Amino acid sequence: MTARGPASEEHGQASAEEAGDAHASSLAVRHLPRAPRAAVLFLHGGRSDSRAPSRPWHLAAVRMKPFVRAVARAIPDDDVLLAEVRYRVRGWNGGDADSLRDARRALEELQRLAPEVPVVLVGHSMGGRAALRAAGAPQVRGVLALAPWCPEGEPVAQLRDREVVVLHGDRDRVTDPRLSKAFVHRARAAGARATFVEMAGGDHAMLRNAGDWHRTAVSTVLELVPPVAGAIGTTGPTRPTGGSGL
Repeated sequence: MTARGPASEEHGQASAEEAGDAHASSLAVRHLPRAPRAAVLFLHGGRSDSRAPSRPWHLAAVRMKPFVRAVARAIPDDDVLLAEVRYRVRGWNGGDADSLRDARRALEELQRLAPEVPVVLVGHSMGGRAALRAAGAPQVRGVLALAPWCPEGEPVAQLRDREVVVLHGDRDRVTDPRLSKAFVHRARAAGARATFVEMAGGDHAMLRNAGDWHRTAVSTVLELVPPVAGAIGTTGPTRPTGGSGL
């Protein structure tokens, strides 16, 4: 590919047994309130090309766990559903866009589980690309993309009227922060309320200055999640103060 992206991994066509049952759930629920008022759906990273089965112990999945835990601790009320997308295979895989299909399936399952509940998507790397693509689903309120893979020419029309925040480290050598910044410009021109935040010193794995990543991600999610009805001083999302905004 012409742009930097998650590492490729050639394994050939995985068998049905390796890839998992095509009818298996794409949604892994981590917290299910009795009457959820909102949902946060997490999408971890992967590879540009790989049909190897995705497993929860892979590093890409493990990297997302601290963000899930941080958001779970920070949610002030016990009425926000938390879930993760369960990929069948590790890769995006070109036009097949396997992870995007899984993200859309997870949103459909979430809609059946909690109808009419607004959703915030939080995706890293390949998961950031899938989240931004899947954001056209009617229940999606906003997207937080962490070091997303945003190749040139990625569609942006689906982000119209959505809240979009992109965090990207200036030392990322896997996905390109310049392409993320250009993506945000195009999304804004297409009608999204989009912001780019540069994470100074940040790398792709979000391990360097991890505390800054966690704090900025949590504050952003809290601003994107719809407020409790009748709450005072909740007029809609504000922009993150960490890093340098665009």
